This record gives sequence, C-alpha cells and structure tokens, in this order.
Amino acid sequence: MTTTRPTDALAEPVARVGGGWTSALALANGAIWVGWYGPLQILLASQAEDFAPGAGMSKETMLAWVTGAGAVVSLLATPLFGALSDRTTSRRGRRTPWIVAGSAGGAVSLLLLAGAGGLWTMVAGWCLVQLTLNASWAAVTAAVPDQVPRLQRGSVGGWLGAAQILGVVGGTGLATLGGGVGAGYAACAVFTLVGVLPYVLAHRDPPLPAVARPPWSWREFLAGFWLSPRRHPDFAWAWLTRFLINLSNSIGLLYLLFYLRDRVGYPDPEEGVLILTVVNASTLLATVVVSGVWSDRVGRRKPFVYWSGMVMAGATGVIALWPTWPGTIVASALLGLGFGVFTSVDFALMTDVLPKALDRGKDLGVINVANSLPQVAAPVLAAPIVTHLGGYRVLYLVAAVIGLAGAAFVGRIRGVE
Repeated sequence: MTTTRPTDALAEPVARVGGGWTSALALANGAIWVGWYGPLQILLASQAEDFAPGAGMSKETMLAWVTGAGAVVSLLATPLFGALSDRTTSRRGRRTPWIVAGSAGGAVSLLLLAGAGGLWTMVAGWCLVQLTLNASWAAVTAAVPDQVPRLQRGSVGGWLGAAQILGVVGGTGLATLGGGVGAGYAACAVFTLVGVLPYVLAHRDPPLPAVARPPWSWREFLAGFWLSPRRHPDFAWAWLTRFLINLSNSIGLLYLLFYLRDRVGYPDPEEGVLILTVVNASTLLATVVVSGVWSDRVGRRKPFVYWSGMVMAGATGVIALWPTWPGTIVASALLGLGFGVFTSVDFALMTDVLPKALDRGKDLGVINVANSLPQVAAPVLAAPIVTHLGGYRVLYLVAAVIGLAGAAFVGRIRGVE
C-alpha cells in the first residue's frame, strides 16, 4: 500500500506514478464505463423497443426521454460529487470513499433498472445509475491531478482512455452475450463493483487535513460552481471544445442500433453494434496511449486536438454519405482513430487549465459536464432531425459540422502549448 503525507493532498505532484497505480486506476475507470455503456449501447435500446408500443411513442422517442433524463442527473452529479470529494477528510483520502460508495450504488442501481416495466421505471432506474456512477467517476478523474505530475498526464490519460474504450467494449459484450436484458444488467453490475477493488484496496489517496478544509458556507459552495469565462478564459475554451466534440460523438452513437436496422438494413443490428464497437475500440487503442505519451514528450496538446476533431468529423461525414455496412465499418475505424487521440490529450489539457488545487474535483466535475451535457443535447437535436428534418444523412452531417467547430475552438486556449 502506498503512503502519503497529509500535506500531499494540495501539493502540485512532482513524483511520477508507477505502472501499478496507473493500471489500477485505469481498471476502476473502465469498470465505471462498463456500467454506463452496457445499457447505453444495447440494454436501454432493447427495453425501449419492448416498452414503446405500450407507451404510445416511437422507440427513438422513448430512448431519448430515458437517456436525456439520465444525462440531466449526470450533468448535476459530476460537479456536485467532485466538490464533496474536495472537502472529504477521510483517512482513506478525498477520493477513495466516493469511488467505493458510487460503484456499489451503481451496481445496485443497474440491478434495479433490469426490473423496469415501462418508461417511468426506466427513467428512474437510469437516473439512479447516473447519480451513483458519476460520484465514483468524479473521484477517479480527480485522482489524476492529485497525484500525477503535469508531464505524465498525457500518458496516464492515454491509459485511462484505453480503459474507457475497453469498458465500452466490455459493457457492450456483456450486454449482448449475457443471454437477456436481466442477465446483461447483472453482468455489468458485477463488473462495475469488482473492477474498482484493486485501486481501492492497494492504493491510498493523499488525505486532506481537517484544518485545510474551508469553513462550510452554502453561498460559497454553490457560487464555486460558476467559473467566470472572463477570469478563466482558458478553462472556458477548453470546456467548449470538449462539449462540442463530445456532442458530435454522442449524436453519432445515440441511434446506432436503429441506424443499422432502419437505414443500412443490417440483418442482426445488435451483433452489428458489437462488431462496430470492436472495430472502433481497435483503432482507438492504436492511438490513445501513443498520442498521450507523444504529447507529454513534445510538451504540446492543441495540435493533437485539432487533428482528432477533423478526423472524427470526417468519420461522421462518411456515415452520412455512404450508408452501407462497409461505409459504417470505415467510419467506425476513423472515429476510433480520432477519438483515441482526443481522449488522452484533451484529458491532459483539461488538467492543465484547472484554477486551483483545493477545487480539483469540483473543477474537473464542471469540465466533465461537457461529457454529460451532450447526452442531454444529443437526443434533443437528433430525434427531430431523424423523424422530421431529413433523417440519418442530415443527422450525421450536423454531427460533422459540430465536431469541426469543437476542433477550431481549441486554438483560443492561450495558456497551453
């Protein structure tokens, strides 16, 4: 077990972390993504297809309601739990208690979601999953600026990104091969809980001394969630970049199961989603760690984000203009290449623009809203486009334009190379 001094909690880290620490934190991160993407890729869509006729709505609309409501909860939960972990003075550190509680709550919530019988129980179950797993994820991501020096964050971010996509693949695989909706949820729940144990049991976060915690004030606590773009412009531009590129990605993934069934005509769309996920993961894994290490060595972040956004926009353009199974395979490969670079380097860029050490968890939570808010915005944009404004071709062209805009805005960040 690692040991730390109490003052380490707010110090800028200088000692490089080892492979054991990185792999354990990456596994915890991947386990959380299993809990999210088993439902998002397969299980929620399957439940929506079953329940939509009885609710008098289309499966696309029902899925949009469920994922949108969960994303609203995620939007609020990530900065909230990040801020609470900043103030935690447990002997186990600021982050570990929230990793444990959030993962355990997420596992229970997934089991409850498996028993949903209609729209409102699906909404309640998915919102509970988002609430609990975001508590765990906020703590996992905050552990990086707590303990990793700046010029190692690209490589650590790469490994976290690799674990993230493996979590997407693992969640999709468990949901597909579990033998039914209930079994799929149970498999994801078990993995989500077990996957955080190596980090929790073997590594200790730097504890925050009680004297270093600011006095409690509701007004100051709530006001802390607003970070003025005028006072912190780099933080604001970094947030907008992440939001737009994630929005483009969310639009592309939201209706993938329905796109394969209704536009491409693939005979087994659930199997098709799994194949595309594996292709995407393979190309992502080819770039996510390498690009993170490369950006650490050259000390530059923005060029990597530029090119990743352009490649991802090209991928969604391929889906729009070549609506065939081969075209979808090519697009999945390109999307993986671009998102692999973006995942590791953008994470390092985010940690480089955090305003102060005392609020790392809260500030990263605010930045991670740029991951959650696209899940709210994507259904709002996608559902009317698919049903009334031109269908899937227009949807994916809109996603390409949004991704290009996100890549362009990274140039406004002045404090990072």
